[in-house]
Amino acid sequence: MTATGTSGPATLVVGAGGFLGGAVRRAAGQRSDVHVARVPWDDEDAAVDGLVSAIREVRTPDAPWRIVWCAGTGVVATGSEVFDAEQRLIARVLEATAEDAAAPGTLFFASSAGAVYAGCSGAPFSEDTEPAPLAPYGRAKLQAEERFRAWSTATGARLLVGRFSNLYGPGANLGKAQGLVSQLALAHLEGRPSSIYVPTETTRDYLYIDDASAMVLDALDVVDQAVPGTVVTKIFASGRSATISEVVTAVEHAFGERLDVRDGVDPSATFQGLDLRFASHVLPGVDARDHTDFGQGVRNTVEALRTARA
Repeated sequence: MTATGTSGPATLVVGAGGFLGGAVRRAAGQRSDVHVARVPWDDEDAAVDGLVSAIREVRTPDAPWRIVWCAGTGVVATGSEVFDAEQRLIARVLEATAEDAAAPGTLFFASSAGAVYAGCSGAPFSEDTEPAPLAPYGRAKLQAEERFRAWSTATGARLLVGRFSNLYGPGANLGKAQGLVSQLALAHLEGRPSSIYVPTETTRDYLYIDDASAMVLDALDVVDQAVPGTVVTKIFASGRSATISEVVTAVEHAFGERLDVRDGVDPSATFQGLDLRFASHVLPGVDARDHTDFGQGVRNTVEALRTARA
């Protein structure tokens, strides 16, 4: 485990090597003492031991704490067996730590708005919208949310569940088949075509990664003040949407040249909602900010990819 920072509640970031977790780790390091667990994810028993040890190091009886769980496996097209293993790991970690003596603290779990509301109609969707997942990915996110809620009830910990719209920006995991902005830019840099599996009028809410991490920490600051056992579920979104056609145009403007975009076929297209706009009604103060302009965010992403390849 590593730690940085000098003030505020001790914060453990689970999944600090990922897109959102890495951004939260960097932002939190400017506000508090940040711990990063080194977890051998490919060995379930070792991963459980590592996570339990990391949680116990931060969640102590004598000081406030935060656990920010941003780790997650799979994408929309991933099969259910992968998520079964993830659910088993989460359950084992939470069961092992449920009876530990600890001071009041706050747990954050990163979920997916796009996944849990994929089958809904009547966008924009809010926290009052009944979830309707279409894929194992979305059902797994809802199942994990419930596991963390049960742990919060059992331990008295505060819980913030964050359902995120489409995150984009520098640092996305290019090995995952997700993240349209990064995947379009990467394909162009590699001189290959991009395949689009859904209608070009498909609409998504795009949230820049640095905005997302700042919103997470601001929301945690609010939830930290709530009574122990409080559970808050919030959609994290920019409130600004773009169609696939508009995303392609923005990436083309960033490059100053046309992209080679072609129609493709993929079974996972049936898991995709056509209109995933969001309007959060929870913790509205967190949303009251100037979000990164989409065109500028796309340019930042393209430039970061160019620099990395250079």
